[in-house]
Amino acid sequence: MRNIWRLLAFDIVAPLAAIGALLAIGVVLGWPLWWVSACSVLLVLIVEGMGVNFWLLRRDSVSVGTDDDAPGLRLAVVSLCTAALVAAVWTGFTHWTRPDRDFKKDSREVVQVATGMAEAMASFTPSAPTSSIDRAAAMMVPEQAGAFKEQYKKSSADLAQHNVTAQAATLAAGVEALGPSAASVAVILRVIQNTPGQAASQAAPALRVTMSKRGTDWLVADVTPINSR
Repeated sequence: MRNIWRLLAFDIVAPLAAIGALLAIGVVLGWPLWWVSACSVLLVLIVEGMGVNFWLLRRDSVSVGTDDDAPGLRLAVVSLCTAALVAAVWTGFTHWTRPDRDFKKDSREVVQVATGMAEAMASFTPSAPTSSIDRAAAMMVPEQAGAFKEQYKKSSADLAQHNVTAQAATLAAGVEALGPSAASVAVILRVIQNTPGQAASQAAPALRVTMSKRGTDWLVADVTPINSR
């Protein structure tokens, strides 16, 4: 009876479990060509090992599972089976949780880019009138950056002429929409503006920052005010 259980556990269940784990990895990955090749080789090796094992069982009435003089072989079988099962579980976990991880990563990135863009647009220093605009333009898609800089050139010149200083900070920001290649973020700023000879003024504009993904980077496509009602 003891040998029957060992025969089932080490000679039948263990290799079949390894085969099932390899096939499960293929299902999770969607059977890419490289895994089809690797899995085919591994399956052939397992089947050949099982064939040799049962041939020895018929010839010598002893197998890997029932051989008392070869505990190392049983340890190797269990180790390989365990490795295959762990690989299958890990592959499934990383593959099926990747969309959630990518969504959280993209959410953080689009909020960082949107707040940086909004703060750069709303900030101004007379001693460096183009620094904020240049910083904001660097966050934009290339085809929009030139038009953006031209649009704000006149207003920057007017602020520099009156020696106005504006400092913007983000009060709140949230993702409105997020897809694989496009996103929209709402940003509420606190802008403090100082003009020589006048009391400092404060405003809280709300902006909508739309973005597109170019490669691995999120770049700003447009910034528009959100009208409050």
